[in-house]
Amino acid sequence: MPKIIATKEDWINLGFKIFAMEGESGIIVEKMAKMLKVNKSSFYWHFKTRKHFIKDIIMLWVNNATEQIIHLTNIKKTAKEKVKTLVSLIYKQDPYFDFIFFLKRYAQKEKNIQEIIDSIENKRIQYANDLLLELGYSKQEAGIKSAILYKHFLAYHDIIRYKTQSLNYEKEVKKEINEFIEY
Repeated sequence: MPKIIATKEDWINLGFKIFAMEGESGIIVEKMAKMLKVNKSSFYWHFKTRKHFIKDIIMLWVNNATEQIIHLTNIKKTAKEKVKTLVSLIYKQDPYFDFIFFLKRYAQKEKNIQEIIDSIENKRIQYANDLLLELGYSKQEAGIKSAILYKHFLAYHDIIRYKTQSLNYEKEVKKEINEFIEY
């Protein structure tokens, strides 16, 4: 029988999904090893500790939920296209959106995690600010509107958390956002 090997990425991807569904308490090495059909020693081959593992999961979230979105948005040429792409990407319902909820709860115990969250939230708001400046808003308007946009994004996902998102979500969101940002 061939030996099944779980890669570091296999562990991190599974850990990300579990963390997004159950938080830190769901990160149980034995349970995850069974799910991956490997021995739990595979985990310790890739990760020094559970804390290191969670840090790697957080870095996956940073990459997927922020860096990739910025990259995909920046591919567009005009500011209007960038904002439209950003809205399309960030407002699309994500089955793993609760990751941030559980991450904030975890940060209450692990203070260095709060620094990561703050950094990412600041980066997101600053990116929105830069797009609004590119759209022609003043520095003051862009600062206020980018913060409101980020808070709207968080509230929107909280409201639809356990609902089925409308197929016309982009149109609906644009109507709301156009109350304070025209794009």
